[in-house]
Amino acid sequence: MANFTDEQLLEIIAGGESDRVEFKESLSGNVPDRIRETICAFANDLPNHQKPGLVFIGVGDKGAIVGESITDETLLQLADMKTDGNILPPPSLTVEKRILQDKEVAVIEVQPSNSPPVRYKGSICIRTGPRRNTATEQDEIILNEKKRYGNMPFDLQPIPTSSIDDLDLNFFNQYLSQAFSEDALQANNRSIEDKLITTKMISATDELSATVLGILVIGKHPQDIMHNAYVQFLRINGCSDRDDIIDETKIQGTILDILKRIDEKFMAHNRVSVDILSTPTKKRRAMYPLGALQQIVRNAILHRRYDNTSAPVHVYWFNNRIEIVSPGGPFGQVTVENFGEPRRVDYRNPNLAEAMKIMGFVERFGFGISISRELLRESGNPDLEFKVDQHQVMTTIKPSLLE
Repeated sequence: MANFTDEQLLEIIAGGESDRVEFKESLSGNVPDRIRETICAFANDLPNHQKPGLVFIGVGDKGAIVGESITDETLLQLADMKTDGNILPPPSLTVEKRILQDKEVAVIEVQPSNSPPVRYKGSICIRTGPRRNTATEQDEIILNEKKRYGNMPFDLQPIPTSSIDDLDLNFFNQYLSQAFSEDALQANNRSIEDKLITTKMISATDELSATVLGILVIGKHPQDIMHNAYVQFLRINGCSDRDDIIDETKIQGTILDILKRIDEKFMAHNRVSVDILSTPTKKRRAMYPLGALQQIVRNAILHRRYDNTSAPVHVYWFNNRIEIVSPGGPFGQVTVENFGEPRRVDYRNPNLAEAMKIMGFVERFGFGISISRELLRESGNPDLEFKVDQHQVMTTIKPSLLE
């Protein structure tokens, strides 16, 4: 946003609404939903401007700057549109308050996505001049071609040795019903190949190679192709690496399989105590709140590196702590110095983030650590401890102090 001077913003406003510019007088009524649709359309960048789209709040339809009270809460509400899970994969955007003609205006700057198509509540939104529309079959083809030739994240890279035969199409049909709105599915007469391309499970109809995402999410035998895509679980009866291992499990399968099985391990080993003194009735308390463990291990699986490493995610469960180790250090705007700060989020694997949201393992993006800390605090556990470098992130969780 700092790249735009006030004069440049005023010039853009004077040019009127277009396929890169949207005006909103206020945030009343259903305007926040309309803004999300616009963000989705700007992220898709169907005209291929390769330039950001701008949403102005406090500007009328004809370009008159009417102003709007832009509080910190307003900016937070707009910034949360990136992470509230309605737009998938999460868009890249910034929000800023500017003073134009002595009036407060909020400006959202949306960058074109490097992994289109982007969807809002299951619909692919595009921009045709100043109007929002839903993508047609031909529009989807254009967006898929942009993805193919653009600077794709690793989770969209094709795996040349793979094919559609490596994907579980029965499970894919279930996934499809969760990924798209009912209206989109009813209007969709596309082939299975086209559906796989649109959901980014294969790379292109002339190649039909599965993507990294496809293997991780709907692969028949994911670890046959991506050997490091598993979780190594160790339950150690002691407090050091030298103590006896009483449960050692290599947890494999799709992302869905892995997350379900690691939850089972957490529940099996999470000892529960009974408090009969502090309350009139018995109160059962686990050593660790399950939700906190789930948030941290899901973060580890989502944000890890899947390229240039042979390491899996490790879960070491000692008698006095749990250590969860994710290969690959911080990514993007998340650094060693700011790791763990509230709302500090970036995505090494944005399309895997989308898939995990679709499957119900993510509620809101960027809140996993905050939710985990809150659950730990409520259960009387110490705060999370992080050991972060450029090669890995290790999170340590300690048992309840109320034991």
